[in-house]
Amino acid sequence: MREEANPGFLPLKNIEQGNKTMSAVLLEIENLTKEFPGVRAVDDVSFNINKNTVHCLVGENGAGKSTLIKILTGAIARTTGTILMNGKAYVAKNPRDAKQKGVSTLFQELNVVDQLTVEENLTLGMEDTWFGFLRKTAKIKKMVEVLKSIEPSINPKQRVSELSVAQKQMVEIARAVASESDVIIMDEPTAAISEEEIQRLFKIIKGLKAKNVTVIYISHRLDEIFELGDTVTVLRDGKHIETKSITEVKDRAELITLMIGKTVYEQYVERDLTDAENLLEVSNLSNKKLKDISFEVKRGEIVGFYGLVGAGKSELARAIYGADKYTGDIIFKGKKLDDLPAKVISAGIAMVPEERRSQGLFTLLTIRNNIPVMNLGKISKMGFINSAKDMNATLEFIKKLGIMTSSSEKEVAKLSGGNQQKVVFSKCLFADADLLILDEPTRGVDVGAKSEIYKIVRQLSQEGKSIIFCSSELPEILNMCDRIFLLYDGNLKAGLANSQDIDSEKLLHICTGGE
Repeated sequence: MREEANPGFLPLKNIEQGNKTMSAVLLEIENLTKEFPGVRAVDDVSFNINKNTVHCLVGENGAGKSTLIKILTGAIARTTGTILMNGKAYVAKNPRDAKQKGVSTLFQELNVVDQLTVEENLTLGMEDTWFGFLRKTAKIKKMVEVLKSIEPSINPKQRVSELSVAQKQMVEIARAVASESDVIIMDEPTAAISEEEIQRLFKIIKGLKAKNVTVIYISHRLDEIFELGDTVTVLRDGKHIETKSITEVKDRAELITLMIGKTVYEQYVERDLTDAENLLEVSNLSNKKLKDISFEVKRGEIVGFYGLVGAGKSELARAIYGADKYTGDIIFKGKKLDDLPAKVISAGIAMVPEERRSQGLFTLLTIRNNIPVMNLGKISKMGFINSAKDMNATLEFIKKLGIMTSSSEKEVAKLSGGNQQKVVFSKCLFADADLLILDEPTRGVDVGAKSEIYKIVRQLSQEGKSIIFCSSELPEILNMCDRIFLLYDGNLKAGLANSQDIDSEKLLHICTGGE
């Protein structure tokens, strides 16, 4: 990017890094530190990012990834340390300033405006207007063309509120890709999109290098790191652990060990639940998406629903929870279930929703204000909340789920995505439900936190709680569930008992429309 277009860069002398000259390095992060009250989120971090590469950033939730990205994007200010871009000091006052200096970001959480059209969202904050009217400039045309190359099914004139979560994510990806930045930061960009959409995105990312664009790629899906990455940087507890070429990383196990300091291994252990009673019976469930679905869930059973994005997993979860209308019958503990969430919760069902920020949390409230809300009767008497019980319950779940926070009074909006998910999980556990519906429960959660969630789910099933586990990640379905139901386009295509010799390729074949 030309110097005159970036007045925020302050010229510094050239520096050589070993055998690499500055021409190979785009960003130099030197002794970067960020302190918040009671915690050092980024602790003296130093590493380089080379030009025209996909540089992956990995680590557990709370490792410092989000804080580092917020410093790069100008969302927060560093405490100490320097960042050089093309050998010149880089300081972004805010995200708009960062974008003008050549750094764009695709955030993990959706940042679209439902009331606007797709086209209006693409140019949000960068509009060309004439007397208050949006001008049809080349900028809009280019962004629409990028969107069509990624997801041709989306109409630029339709309102974003009509799109699925996956389609909204594709709009954000198109906006970031079309920005012509020197650096594009992608924070969990594939968390809510289908395999087909992922492959289109990967093709675009690989093509960006040919256009002199550097991608900083953050993902908890380690297979993506190995497929896309040129280099990987590992952070742990705010510290820089290692930066190395992907070709130098032996396997997933080595990367996980670097991330969490230990090896995590998950494998399903077969259980016999033949004699267990049915807790939930679903018969002929249908709505706009679902088509005549019937199944049962036994007490203490973990039942998995697997399918690609758009298969109907979320719609099934929402219907059982009473959030979506349906026809058919749902029998829970021998009684017909009401189709209102409040009645469903009272009956003994809780749900971890797919979209945690808009559906699972009060983001402007504190952790302590969020965790007890689904079972206030447990901490209150005659309508008054017992503050001691309230605090004890909150601290119990902060410890139990390893929520990384400096205080129980911290606003949920200020937590990392993975820690927000742990708060949602805590709410549902505190509800003490007999049936827990988990819709993509580990979305945006690191491997260490995933292991903790898996352990909790297994423990709940041992205690007699039943689990409906909806996921688009086949490995966790195979590692967690006693029985597996396969969904495709709203249809229940197959159901089978889990076992060590299950054919995962056959499952994928069925979930992509095969017989």
